[in-house]
Amino acid sequence: MSERQEETHFGYRRVPKEEKAELVRGVFDSVASRYDLMNDLMSFGVHRLWKRFAVELSGVRAGQQVLDLASGTGDLADRFAGLVGPEGLVVMTDINANMLVTGRDRMLDHGHAGNIGYAQVNAEQLPFPDNSFDCITIGFGLRNVTDKQKALNAMYAALRPGGRALVLEFSKPVVKPLEKLYDLYSFTLLPKIGKLVTHDEDSYRYLAESIRMHPDQETLRGMMEEAGFENCDYHNLTGGIVAIHRGFKL
Repeated sequence: MSERQEETHFGYRRVPKEEKAELVRGVFDSVASRYDLMNDLMSFGVHRLWKRFAVELSGVRAGQQVLDLASGTGDLADRFAGLVGPEGLVVMTDINANMLVTGRDRMLDHGHAGNIGYAQVNAEQLPFPDNSFDCITIGFGLRNVTDKQKALNAMYAALRPGGRALVLEFSKPVVKPLEKLYDLYSFTLLPKIGKLVTHDEDSYRYLAESIRMHPDQETLRGMMEEAGFENCDYHNLTGGIVAIHRGFKL
């Protein structure tokens, strides 16, 4: 099979690899304007606690360089900008232009300027020199990447020795009763909320499917180790509905 004929998953559908990025872009074009509201509704506001914990695990300090992939509307970048201060830099990126513009406007509204950069990039093909960043994060974005291993490899290359990468992502519940309840919520209630708030039921059905297709905690840790990261660990949050994976470039 030729490279152009290779397939990957888009939710539960099989699609040609070269088409997935455009399909994902369409999903987030559709939901960009209501993204923050939907995050609050979907997680009952708990996503703010997940992100706060990720920032704490990052160990980011004043003067450091941070790359925030799949930054969306900038929840993580907002916090990092305050930590790195005027001598540091946070590069806020997303593959989706509408999301990036929404995030940039939000950063300006929050008074962040001078230590924030913006770039529309694909996480698989980072346009930065090797050994550029002290910390690289990707929050709720890795599951949408076509080649996740390639993205992890690129993150490792862009990190400076001594730096760390964090992947904040939906994962696999570790409590069986919670798993059944979570499935019911994801495939029944979540698309209905999406239809009501964004008039887009299909995009939120895709998001639920993409979570189920994402590697589980141990598999993702193994992928980070394959990319070269050391001392890899992960923290299950909310019963494993979300996990934060962390790895170091030593």
